[in-house]
Amino acid sequence: MPMSDKKFFSPAEVNTLIPRLEMILERMQRVHVRIRQEMELLAVNSDQCAHDITIAQLLGLKPELRPFFVELSQSVDDIEALGGSFKGLNLGLVDFPGKIEGEIVELCWQYGEKEI
Repeated sequence: MPMSDKKFFSPAEVNTLIPRLEMILERMQRVHVRIRQEMELLAVNSDQCAHDITIAQLLGLKPELRPFFVELSQSVDDIEALGGSFKGLNLGLVDFPGKIEGEIVELCWQYGEKEI
């Protein structure tokens, strides 16, 4: 998207999106916990470290988990549709492009915060 077409958010605009972002991140956290449980189970049963199991390996062994990965992907799409940029589940970060006093900035929101 050309820079001139890019939407810039005010902190107040992002703050109005926080309830929706919280719902999306809560859903992602629940799915992530389920996936981690399955990875830990596989690791215990195969004497591997859970961190060494790739998504492809996990899906090869447990194809019934595919909908969980689809849900995670859809959640990222939902965040992007709101105008945000998902930065990671571990910290629950979402950035929104903004302008403050004419300067382009990233308005950062972290899961659990009630406002920017």
